[in-house]
Amino acid sequence: MQIDGNQGLCGGVLQLHIIACYVMPSNSTRHKAHLFLKVVIPITSMVSVAMVIFGLLLWRGKQKSKSVSFPSLATKFPKVSFSDLARATQGFSVSNLIGRGRYSYVYQGRLVEEENEVAIKVFNQETRGAQKSFIAECNALRNMRHRNLVRILTVCSSNDSSGNDFKALVYEFMPRGDLHKLLYSTKDYKVTPDVNLLRMTQRMSILVDVADAMEYLHHNNQGTMVHCDLKPSNILLDDNMTAHVGDFGLARFKVGSATSSLGNPNSSSAGLMGTIGYAAPEYAGGGQVSTAADVYSFGVILLEILLRRRPTDDMFMDGLSIVKFTEISFPDRVMEIVDPQLIQEIELCQETPTASKEKGPWKHLSCFNNN
Repeated sequence: MQIDGNQGLCGGVLQLHIIACYVMPSNSTRHKAHLFLKVVIPITSMVSVAMVIFGLLLWRGKQKSKSVSFPSLATKFPKVSFSDLARATQGFSVSNLIGRGRYSYVYQGRLVEEENEVAIKVFNQETRGAQKSFIAECNALRNMRHRNLVRILTVCSSNDSSGNDFKALVYEFMPRGDLHKLLYSTKDYKVTPDVNLLRMTQRMSILVDVADAMEYLHHNNQGTMVHCDLKPSNILLDDNMTAHVGDFGLARFKVGSATSSLGNPNSSSAGLMGTIGYAAPEYAGGGQVSTAADVYSFGVILLEILLRRRPTDDMFMDGLSIVKFTEISFPDRVMEIVDPQLIQEIELCQETPTASKEKGPWKHLSCFNNN
């Protein structure tokens, strides 16, 4: 029998070397394959796509949370409740009120978990700008660490007992109060050896502390921070008379030539910055926020500390400012315009056996070297 070349043959014994016959799959097998192709593969593909989309959304959410400052506060500060702060201040009693500002009230209190007294700054939500001021302070201080900055301990962002929005910051308490009160609360006292007043050495130490704080804000490794509202009431003193700069509600962050508000990074920096008497003249004309303006405010504070005169004193009118007043008195009439308390301190110092015998218009200053 001749079988070579017959393409229709298949199967048979192995010795014939004929190709194996193709076996048609059963209906059940074909059905399973069809089901796999039609159902399982699309479902698997959809699940894979969903996982990819979920992963992208999760990554985007993380990126967004990094760019929005406010929601990340919980990771920086432990939160306390409204009831915790109400209990700490005896229901925000007037007797616990130790200060007030443009957007807030400051109370003295003691939290259950804190051994020492704290200062609780409650923002008046009815005042326009209070919300931005709250966020600005949080953003300014959450990454700032310096011995001459007021230290923030915790934060409260919740509702009060009536369900209204409630925002507060808890700071380390400064027993000596602010520089403004310290300067003027003893203005009428006579200087005697047994009275602890603001001595020359203490005033100079305060100025050095504030200068250190400004240097850190302007030149720290995270960028340039402009305080924008430097004044004596924002300079607080601890038990050791170390000065701490506080109140960053108007602070601005500078990167290159760009300036952003810490209360709203997308907002413009336009508008009057600071407080009348301390704000740089260029701010009144809509000038740009700058570290030079902070330095100007620091200079006004320096003059105020030495003269013990407010830059808004009634005598400063018709173009006369504390800066011009000092300029026209410098250097020959300086001793005529400085704080009388310092003059009395100089006289007491000169009466001591160690008083300096130096001569000249600045001979009085050498007397403080031994105090």
